[in-house]
Amino acid sequence: MVLILLSWLYIAWTIHLWGIAGNQILRLSTKLPIVQTTTGFALVTFFAAVWSIFGRIHWEFHAVLFLTNLFFMGWYKSDWIDDLHATKKRFISLPLFLKLYLFGMALLILAQCAAAPYVIDNESYYIQNIKWLNAYGMVKGLINLHFFLGQLSGWHITQSALNFSFLYDRYNDLSGLFLLYGIGFATQQINHYFTTKKRHALVVGLFPITGILLFQFISAPSPDIVVYVLTFVIFYLFIEEYSNPSRATFVQLTLLVLFTLFIKNTAMTLALLPIYWFIVHYQSLKQVFPKVFLLCTLTLGLFVVKNLIICGVPVFPSKLFSGAYFDYSLPVEIEHFYYEELKKYGYFLTTADYDSYSKWDLFVRWLQLPKLNGLFNIMGVVILFATPFLIFKIKENAFRVIYFILVIQMVLLFATSPQYRFFLNGILFLGCLWVSVLIYQRRTVYSLLILSSIPILLIVFLPVNLNRFSNYKFMMELSQFQSENIVFPHANSKYSLEFEKKHEGNLEYFSPKNSTFFWGTFNGPLPTVNKDQINYFKTYFHLIPQQRTAHIKDGFYSKHLTDDKQRTP
Repeated sequence: MVLILLSWLYIAWTIHLWGIAGNQILRLSTKLPIVQTTTGFALVTFFAAVWSIFGRIHWEFHAVLFLTNLFFMGWYKSDWIDDLHATKKRFISLPLFLKLYLFGMALLILAQCAAAPYVIDNESYYIQNIKWLNAYGMVKGLINLHFFLGQLSGWHITQSALNFSFLYDRYNDLSGLFLLYGIGFATQQINHYFTTKKRHALVVGLFPITGILLFQFISAPSPDIVVYVLTFVIFYLFIEEYSNPSRATFVQLTLLVLFTLFIKNTAMTLALLPIYWFIVHYQSLKQVFPKVFLLCTLTLGLFVVKNLIICGVPVFPSKLFSGAYFDYSLPVEIEHFYYEELKKYGYFLTTADYDSYSKWDLFVRWLQLPKLNGLFNIMGVVILFATPFLIFKIKENAFRVIYFILVIQMVLLFATSPQYRFFLNGILFLGCLWVSVLIYQRRTVYSLLILSSIPILLIVFLPVNLNRFSNYKFMMELSQFQSENIVFPHANSKYSLEFEKKHEGNLEYFSPKNSTFFWGTFNGPLPTVNKDQINYFKTYFHLIPQQRTAHIKDGFYSKHLTDDKQRTP
């Protein structure tokens, strides 16, 4: 906990300075501290993304980052000092209960982050993606080694830029810090609600009651946490200035949406909010269009370049953009295999069963999934059907626009990858909206915050097995905090495995021993991939990953065993 806290203090200093610089460069007047914080995260991420195109994110990057921090600190001296005083003033203005609550949640977040991670994706590609960025930057055709590595998130770029890998190998908890920022924003809005009685302030203020769901993600660099937090911030900005958005708020909203999409493109429907504003308020917002266009071009450009380098295609996964653009492009048959597996995964069906089901059969199957999967699927559908009655009652047009966008998100989810966590941001926001109608007095709101923190306290310090509640293979019990984690955090992987060196053609790789997790790479040395995975694609697709040259940093391609042609990079 202690070491994580120290790293967070440095990160907060960095993000604060970059956020101020971003506001000054973009000439924005930020009213919400979390917007400035997110601006800082976005700019550091974009800077690291550009850097990783040309080289590793290692001590050289941190040296430049530190020098840039010092420059910003001197150049914007009055701004950051004023912000520190404003932060202190905001905290002092909070009621004693909210101060204690925020402090208690900070301790729980730190404790959970110091414990072993248990998000299954952390063991398949989170750790490895970040290690590749720290060791080599973006690597051509990395997806050919393990196609989950093609899912490189912007948040993994952020984590690689702020994990100090050249000093210590156990910092992997940036999602916890971002959740803490989100809860800090929520406590401010609760206090704001009791003064203004604005409904959306209460809805956002109730965000911490969802903590029991969010804590499962924060001990690993899960992009989902950032999407959930930013969804509440984006919706708050949209509702707050729905009728008459300022130019500065329009640019801020666009930047927040772009950063969210760079982190996880399943949140693509959020882009409809700034588009809606621009269409409805064109006359007042057209003057900042060049600024917004520049931000969109930068984000889209980085997204496409990232995919072109790692996957060899501009968009992954996508049947529309499939093709052999480069010698290291992922073979179309494997990309289609991935795309089809992604769709079936949400239904837990075999290929034969999936192909035999009608759309209605799939929908019914989706609703009837056991445990948490079916529960959240049903909740998503029920809450979408019920919410129009609530919106009709409260009569606020901004909520209607948001509801319509969430309906589109649900439809796209069902058509692509029907996993409830991709719509959980919508469920959480609409759920808090419903709660705000029933619980709005100070005493009841405070009581709800206390009650919702009790199960969080239990899962942090007591063993809980999620296999009882979910169909996804978490493989082990949730990780509880241990006394040895007071100072030193747990390693980035939950598993202490040995790895064996294997060869396949010119590829020398490491395979985990005694692991039945087909996609597992854990915290293995680079390059790591399960030998069973290599053999599977070799047997059924006649493809094996190969190095493009004798140097790993030059990347990988997929070699067709039936192709006698000599491939050259």
